[in-house]
Amino acid sequence: MNDREKQDPAYSLSWFFSLGVSMNFSELDLIIIGAGPAGISMAVEAINAGICNSKILILEKGEAHAWSIQKFYQEKKQVTANFKGQPAVCHGVMCIEDMNKSETLSYFDQAIKKNNIKVHYQEEVLSMSPTEKGFDIETSENSYQTKTCAIAIGIFGKPKKPDLKISSDIKKQVHFDITSYKFNNEKVLVVGGGDSASEYAQFLVENNNSISFSYRRDNFSRMNDINRDSLLALSTNKKVNIIYNSNIKMLEASPDQKVIVTFEEELPPITVDHVIFALGGTTPQNFLKLIGIKFNGEQPILKNGNETTVKGLYLLGDLAAGKKGGSIISAFNSAVGAMKNICQGQLSCHPVATDNIEKPQKVMGIKTFKQK
Repeated sequence: MNDREKQDPAYSLSWFFSLGVSMNFSELDLIIIGAGPAGISMAVEAINAGICNSKILILEKGEAHAWSIQKFYQEKKQVTANFKGQPAVCHGVMCIEDMNKSETLSYFDQAIKKNNIKVHYQEEVLSMSPTEKGFDIETSENSYQTKTCAIAIGIFGKPKKPDLKISSDIKKQVHFDITSYKFNNEKVLVVGGGDSASEYAQFLVENNNSISFSYRRDNFSRMNDINRDSLLALSTNKKVNIIYNSNIKMLEASPDQKVIVTFEEELPPITVDHVIFALGGTTPQNFLKLIGIKFNGEQPILKNGNETTVKGLYLLGDLAAGKKGGSIISAFNSAVGAMKNICQGQLSCHPVATDNIEKPQKVMGIKTFKQK
């Protein structure tokens, strides 16, 4: 050790890290994988249950929290509390009303800051192994041990892709979100039947695009009322051409570098500049099965509080909601159920009085729903 290292321990530690040595952290109480609504809510619920925030860590492979919202949502997209008519009733600490993108992100900023939640960004989980004491977790940056773990990675960041061959000639004209390309004064086909598909169409119309909308059924049962009515109004006003009962058979390049869309049904083909698929997300089955989680068909088997068949391992948010999907509030509530189960013997909980814990209850003057 040289003189500088003796006088400045911080310098010595930085030198140690510069060697690329991976430090093995002391055992944590709870590691949360994913810094989206469910993951952040899980950390807040754990702190409210008396778990020390120094014993809680969120691992997020994206550049920021709520990465799917940051990356895939346009600014004017409404982040709705209600989902498919389900009542938006909050059961825990966190709660929101309908907000736009900026308001929603600000809410999560406050939750992380006020509760001193430790989040490691751009750190991807590579493997997880159950042990007698909990779990060993290896990431792209480090190794950790934790008594319990909650996976809240969502499915929106892994968009479903159609079972179609997409040639390299048109690959740049086929999209799975509307943020990776600036659409303006172009002919666009949106494929899907959910809220995201409707919101994409609404946004594209506002930016002077000519929109066709392909849906495989004859009515929009998956959309909330606002998005369904908005889309139908655009159709009535001749701003969106809805093609009901349509399934895409083929995409191919035209001589002038457009996309020719052919349908399985006896429908005339259409030619557009771009095609956007809004088909929802996919569950990362392989990752979950490698950990040891058992499935019933395509769905993971969950017990009380969304605990998996691996003791101490929980699924939150979209992973817990399954095919029926869910709202941000249902993601919050999934964390409430998980934390209640964890406190029944897996961790020692000492609930903190609500008057003594800083909780984000208002954002930009917006009142939250009454909690129950």
